[in-house]
Parts: sequence; structure tokens; C-alpha cells
Amino acid sequence: MKTAEKLAAGWLLTLGFTFLTSSVSAVVERNSMFKPISPGENGELVKEYFNRERASLLNATATQGLIFGLPTLILGSWMGWGLYRQSKDEKKALQQQLSDRLQSTFYQMIQANDGRITVLGFAMQSQLPASVAKKFLNEKAKEFNANFKVTEEGSVSYHFDL
Repeated sequence: MKTAEKLAAGWLLTLGFTFLTSSVSAVVERNSMFKPISPGENGELVKEYFNRERASLLNATATQGLIFGLPTLILGSWMGWGLYRQSKDEKKALQQQLSDRLQSTFYQMIQANDGRITVLGFAMQSQLPASVAKKFLNEKAKEFNANFKVTEEGSVSYHFDL
């Protein structure tokens, strides 16, 4: 469904841009018809010819380009903006779910281990990479004023007061 909406928004934007481009092109061409023609090299007067049918056709093209182009471009922009906002909201919801899951895992482990937790244990339980787990635990340690203990092997364990 989302792919169809993206395609529809893209087509509307493309179509609206095409209509507006043809409208601008018609206006530029029509305006160039009204420019005076310079005299020839001999200074002879050049007879002006004004093609009323062509001018009328260019006016109609410019008007139709605006009539169809603006609403199409606005609708495509509106659909694109809505898809962008929806995607942003979904990313925020997924980030919130991940944060809630990590919080829950963290509190469960703290309670089960009497306030003691290691990076490896938390990474295994939360299924996170070690670097992300360590960053999360460091933030929580700062937040809750945890104590650190370093074992002889160099591993760090965090001790939170319950």
C-alpha cells in the first residue's frame, strides 16, 4: 500500500511539474511573439506579422497548464508530505518500543541479580551488540549513580542500589 502511495505522489508531482513547465514555456513563447522585429541590414522596414491563432493557442496552453498543474502539484506535495510524516512517526514509535523493551529488560535483570549487571549479561538478554549495551549501561549508571567493579580479567560489572 505504501509503495502505491509513493508512486502516486511521485506521478502527481511529475505530472504537475510537467503541466506547469508547459504553461511557463507557452507564456515565454507568447511574449517573444510580441517583441518588435529589428530592421534589416539596409535599414529597410520589416513588415510585422502577428499570428493570432498561435497567440490564442499559447494563451490556452498557458491557462490549461496552470489549471491542471497547480492542483496536481499541490496534491502530490500533500501526499508526499503525509508519507514523510507517517514514516517519521513510525520510526519514532519503533524507537520508543525499543527503548521500552530495553528499560524492561534492564529493570528485570537488576531485580533478578540484586542490583548487579554486566555488559555481556545485558547484551545477551537484550540481544544488542556489546557496544550498544555498554553505552546503555553507562547512561543508566550515570542516571542512577551506580558503582563499578572491575574483575581481574578486566570485565566491568555495574552495581545499582535497590
